[in-house]
Amino acid sequence: MTTTTKVILGLVGAAAVGAAVGMLLAPEKGSDLRKNIKDSAGKWSDKLSDMWQNGKKTAEKASSRIQTEM
Repeated sequence: MTTTTKVILGLVGAAAVGAAVGMLLAPEKGSDLRKNIKDSAGKWSDKLSDMWQNGKKTAEKASSRIQTEM
């Protein structure tokens, strides 16, 4: 794993832990907290999926450009 990958994974992990601790310490009813966690997880999933698709498209474009230049 490269240093950049380690840093990115560390930041994502720290953000996830921070969000979880913040939700657990929030003065909300349990049912409201579970709903918020479910909604947040869905949003994170959608964002990660979009990021993955964008990265995949970028990699395919770069690969195509390299192949045409050779």
